[in-house]
Amino acid sequence: MTSRTQPISELLGTAAAQAAPVVRGIADDSFAAPTPCSEYDVRALLNHLFQIVVNFQALAAKQPADFASNPDYLADADWRTRFDAETAKLVAAWAAPGAEEGVSAGMGLPARTVGSMVLLDLTVHIWDLTQATGRSFEPDPAVVENLAELVEQMAPTARKMNVFGEEVEPPEGASAFERLLAATGRNPRDWAAAVD
Repeated sequence: MTSRTQPISELLGTAAAQAAPVVRGIADDSFAAPTPCSEYDVRALLNHLFQIVVNFQALAAKQPADFASNPDYLADADWRTRFDAETAKLVAAWAAPGAEEGVSAGMGLPARTVGSMVLLDLTVHIWDLTQATGRSFEPDPAVVENLAELVEQMAPTARKMNVFGEEVEPPEGASAFERLLAATGRNPRDWAAAVD
């Protein structure tokens, strides 16, 4: 089964399983460290990722999302466990019957595209966090395969909206994931030069 036909919930389950140990391994004393997303330090990026994971649960159910509020998810001392719980809810939400069908409320995009968007965030932002905290990360190839098509389709609009930075020239011999990172405006082998 290729990633193009594999359910988004399965791909999200794979991504969440890879994300969990990364998030659990982030020490509080690294919260102020810069990340490849120039406007976010580690703490802000974790809160951003939490917000995405929570709101895309609602989008899976064709419910409106709330991106206007910015709760501090890390104020709870048990935030690492909560991240595990919220990603599990995300996977379950996208596994629900009909989640990948139709158009997402408020976004006007095919539901599967919306599911792929949260998959992208859960993959690329986890890479951002590993770079900020001195670790490495290589997502599952099926996840990368699914995301490559999404990024190619959405990149021009995403750059106009400042969701992606300008495309970076991939390094020689770049892997599929490095090419995907470069398309989102990240320099996969020198992230300090990247702009998100």
